[in-house]
Amino acid sequence: MTNLKIGNGFDVHAFEQGRDLILGGVKIPHEKGLAGHSDADVLTHAIIDSLLSPANLGDIGKLFPDTDPSFKNISSILLLEKVYEKLTTAGYKIINIDSVIICDKPKIAPYTELMKEKLTAAMKKEVLPEDIGIKGKTTERLGFTGRGEGIAVYTVSLISTNKKF
Repeated sequence: MTNLKIGNGFDVHAFEQGRDLILGGVKIPHEKGLAGHSDADVLTHAIIDSLLSPANLGDIGKLFPDTDPSFKNISSILLLEKVYEKLTTAGYKIINIDSVIICDKPKIAPYTELMKEKLTAAMKKEVLPEDIGIKGKTTERLGFTGRGEGIAVYTVSLISTNKKF
């Protein structure tokens, strides 16, 4: 019997001068990057939490704490590789991932296919690009994302296992 489990993830980072903007492992041209201990890839962080949660494997902060200097400026794609390995070792398979990137700027659509490729590569190409949904949504200039103060991401993932619950 295959068991399905749903996980959700959320992350938010403020914009910061002097950093690259990385989303889904892709460097996106923008006047500011995101503040954070790692590369602050808010999309990949939300994906990681959405995958860890239904497998009961902790969360990004527990596995990769911002108090650990070894994670300073680390690529979040490398963190996703570690999480993917942890999931598969525990007997889980990723069915699909769906994310909403909330920001008025930059525009997300021109980069989604490249993001999917980077994310797929981090998961050993066992999760296909067509199994990953990424879309950008604006808040019509409302709230912190509308004022250009940062980016938020919501993600939902579906995983399966042959384990009995």
